[in-house]
Amino acid sequence: MTDTEDARASENAFALQRLATQALELWELGDCVIAPIKIRENAVFRVDSRDGRRAVLRIHRLGYHDDAALHSEFEWMQALASAGVEVPRVVKSRAGHPFERVHSDEMPAGRQIDVLEWVDGRQLGALESGLDGGEEDVAGRYYTLGGMAARMHNHTSAWRAPAGFKRHSWCEEGLAGSEPLWGRFWELEQLSAPQRRLFERAREALWADLSAYGKDAGQFGLIHADLVPENVLVDGERVRVIDFDDAGFGWHLFDVATSLYFIRGEPYFDTAMEAFVTGYRAHRPLVDEQLRQLPLFMAARSTTYLGWVHKKKHTETAKTLTPVLIDYATSAVEEYLRGR
Repeated sequence: MTDTEDARASENAFALQRLATQALELWELGDCVIAPIKIRENAVFRVDSRDGRRAVLRIHRLGYHDDAALHSEFEWMQALASAGVEVPRVVKSRAGHPFERVHSDEMPAGRQIDVLEWVDGRQLGALESGLDGGEEDVAGRYYTLGGMAARMHNHTSAWRAPAGFKRHSWCEEGLAGSEPLWGRFWELEQLSAPQRRLFERAREALWADLSAYGKDAGQFGLIHADLVPENVLVDGERVRVIDFDDAGFGWHLFDVATSLYFIRGEPYFDTAMEAFVTGYRAHRPLVDEQLRQLPLFMAARSTTYLGWVHKKKHTETAKTLTPVLIDYATSAVEEYLRGR
């Protein structure tokens, strides 16, 4: 970062923490101490009450979800909990709301802020630092992840969303339309001319193949859309899914692709893939014919990350990740196009 960018990022982090402290007055949590967990897309803070209670406060990024979509996120989480899929419990505000919109002088547009119960446990894995342990450990994690995906897909196949339910859609329009959800990936500045042509061709192919793919309830519905090891917490025998920020309507195979995408080139990929499929099939059918379509969804997933760094091009995170994400996406798209 330049000195100006670094100063702006620090000021923003302090402003978010001040907003979080201000927002806590809207919840019945008593005297609290807060500390940042992660400030990236959303700003997430740990809340420790002096009476021993713990919670997580989340400040949502501006403009990603409107209020109706955020209400719908909580409705689905509650429905999953009722069906036996463990997710964090929403802590309602003093006014009985699942979230509040809070304004400050520094952030006059305001932010949606919610509080969730603290979830004990360790992450199933952390891709940024690699998956530690041997082959048996990797297999165990992805077996658990596959089973969780299947249980959630079982729920979405049978659940009828209430009137007014609203979430974005990871469909052909959201993935390969003129304005994809995460950005126009084929316009990423760092792409070379041949890479740009490759992704323009991939976009046309993705649009055609996804448009032709069925959307019946057996394969399309509400999905988590970020079901990676970091978002599954294990505490003894308890397994809980967190971070529904990207959840929306999409193909179940898009969830599968997301879970496996960032380990495509790792030596343990085949082990993880087999374990994931075995775990999934323990709860829900996943036939080989479906799995043969996985390169399509891997390619679709890959382009979303290019769109993301394109939209975030001025951030240090995007500048660091862009070359790696281009390599990953190029590999995934080339494999998909070869197999069409």
